[in-house]
Amino acid sequence: MRKSPSRIKFRNLPSSGFKKQQKASVQAIEKIASSTQNQTPKTKSRLFVVWGILVAAGLGLGVNLYQLQIVRGPKLTQKARNQQMVNLRPFMPRRPVIDRTNNVLALDRPVYTVYAHPKLFNKSGSNIANELAPVLNKDAADLEKIFQSKKSGILLSSALPEELADRISSLHLDGLELIQKYSRLYPQQDLVADVVGYVNLDRRGQAGVEYSQEKLLERSGQTVRMSRAGNGALMPDHAPEGFLHFDDLRLQLTIDSRLQRSARLALKEQMKKFGAKRGAVIVMDAWDGSLLALVSQPTYNPNEYSKADISLFKNWTVADLYEPGSTFKPLNVAIALENNVIKPDDTFNDPGSIQVADRIIKNAENKRYGRINIAQVLQHSSNIGMVQIIQRLQPSVYYNWLERLGLGQGIQTDLPFEVGSQLKSQEEFTASPIEAATTSFGQGFSLTPLQLVQMHGALANGGKLVTPHVVRGLVDTKGHMHYSPNLPAPRQIFSTATTQKVIEMMETVVSQGTGKASQIPGYRIAGKTGTAQVASRAGGYLSNAKITSFVGILPVQSPRYVVLALVDEPKGENAFGSTVAAPIAKAVMEALIPIEQIPPSTPVNSAPVSP
Repeated sequence: MRKSPSRIKFRNLPSSGFKKQQKASVQAIEKIASSTQNQTPKTKSRLFVVWGILVAAGLGLGVNLYQLQIVRGPKLTQKARNQQMVNLRPFMPRRPVIDRTNNVLALDRPVYTVYAHPKLFNKSGSNIANELAPVLNKDAADLEKIFQSKKSGILLSSALPEELADRISSLHLDGLELIQKYSRLYPQQDLVADVVGYVNLDRRGQAGVEYSQEKLLERSGQTVRMSRAGNGALMPDHAPEGFLHFDDLRLQLTIDSRLQRSARLALKEQMKKFGAKRGAVIVMDAWDGSLLALVSQPTYNPNEYSKADISLFKNWTVADLYEPGSTFKPLNVAIALENNVIKPDDTFNDPGSIQVADRIIKNAENKRYGRINIAQVLQHSSNIGMVQIIQRLQPSVYYNWLERLGLGQGIQTDLPFEVGSQLKSQEEFTASPIEAATTSFGQGFSLTPLQLVQMHGALANGGKLVTPHVVRGLVDTKGHMHYSPNLPAPRQIFSTATTQKVIEMMETVVSQGTGKASQIPGYRIAGKTGTAQVASRAGGYLSNAKITSFVGILPVQSPRYVVLALVDEPKGENAFGSTVAAPIAKAVMEALIPIEQIPPSTPVNSAPVSP
């Protein structure tokens, strides 16, 4: 017999209704108890299985929670933070490049890549082509054909200026995508390309100061850590204050664009007139070595560098060697004076030729000048007179002085791709007297045009070798200097007395000799012409090629500026330093005088030069 369930007793019930509810509850409990007692063993086992599964699942969840929260917690936390945060290095534009008067030579500007997606157009392709054509400077019919050929991703422009991109945005056309980027702009185009250079698509300098001064032109940007929303958008709440701000520093050069333009015009005119291969003009302030102008022709437009001849990317005034010829003669005179082997009033007999060892040396065009003094040696550019002057020096002493001048070395300029000058070894130089003899009139060794300017700078500044350079430093928009390059200290080579004597002799070249074409009324100018043979790579010299040059120093009463004009391989029987290069130097000096406010050396019967 089954025992009946025990009754539940209730006391002190407040009402009859409540008693009915109690009775119903008791009946329900009795029914459940009766049902439980009636369950089979199979049913009970199922309940235990379910209960066991639930307990096991609970234990599993507990163990997994312990693993996630305690054991793997720190690693998972770091992983989550890595997914939520991103390291960002904001784009920093390269610093602008300006000239000495703050004219912009190079700067970064925002440009846009424009894509068209015809499948998203809200107007017909014909209408959109008509609206875009005047902005993109393209033919509307051509644009319409392009839109019909493809449904998406059509490149319309790879570097659209910001003002044109704004015009496109104002049209409110669907299906156009504008992606911003930065591009290097050279407002002066090819005017200073040989000095400034260019940057490539990877924003790396490839020539000029863009290459050599990369560290100064690149702004340093800090890497910041920012949080990212679920959709990938950056959230500025963790960004440090001012992280997008950058300095206003600009790389200032010593180049004067006004003088550069005048020099380029004069050079191009003479090159065209004589059908020359190439040419160059260099203007240096000999007091500190700063270059006021450095022009090379032919050149290239850095805004379109991909269209240029790759050989033009190296400035040949620092990257190519040549034999200077007669423009080196004043330096040899200075060496002889400094060693007291000659005096300014010494004279020499020039019969037109002289034998040295087994060689016969002659003057240009086989001219003979008879008895001439040292100034006349320079005036007439007498090779015979120069050989006799240098023969008074011991070859080893002469060689040491050439080394002191820097031959066989570089000049440590801030322009890239510089090559060092070439001078034979001392053993080879002293083995035969012909070496010193040919060096006396500027042959048998080679240097760069810029190094020749440096050496003549020593004549202009009282005997010091200064370093030619184009970088003045980093300045802000208010003109305050924040960085200046550390240049090598000037080296004293000649005495002031020696250089002044040589300058006065060079003045007679302009007033009485081959440099008359460089005369400027009212100004005392020293100079020296040169018409040198072009050395052949196979040895010897090319019979139909020559380099004409003129180097000028002004003003004689207070020498400061050195001007070199150089024209390579001019054509014509009348192509000499006096006819080709001297007029270029004159035009450059005429532009230099008002720019630098150089006062006249002697009174002139004309209006004063305006500053």
